[in-house]
Amino acid sequence: MIRRIKLSDKLELEEILNNISSFTDEEVEVAMELINVALSFKDQNDYNIFVYSDNEKIVGYHCTGIRALTDAVYDLYWIVVDSKHQGKGIGKKLLKHAEEFVKQNNGRWLLIETSSKDDYKNTRNFYLKNNYKIVSQIDDFYKLNDSLVVYGKRF
Repeated sequence: MIRRIKLSDKLELEEILNNISSFTDEEVEVAMELINVALSFKDQNDYNIFVYSDNEKIVGYHCTGIRALTDAVYDLYWIVVDSKHQGKGIGKKLLKHAEEFVKQNNGRWLLIETSSKDDYKNTRNFYLKNNYKIVSQIDDFYKLNDSLVVYGKRF
């Protein structure tokens, strides 16, 4: 089941984020900032967080929002699946849900930014398998030898 985030989900989401070995402490901190904004400011539309629960336990989520200064371009800020539940199609369901959210809001693009680090190779392949294309890359963006790779899909 995919539903909007609730305040009671916060600790489970933080635990999921902390258990993903490829995330740095700083990345977890940024993800939690967006979760806190979504939970604290109900009227905001920048960060729309939906959780995937499996038999009462949250196993993943996505955070999607319209890109500032655009009329119909959305960002997929985070898509996360608990490390114990990866490879079971949950990420694909969350991605499809994000795409439907964008379409329902008359979005024309969904963009996804990620790292070129080896730890993110499976993530990059996941986007390619789901018909996303690389729309841009900035070398040495995050730091030397860690480029920003932007994937996109037009609707």
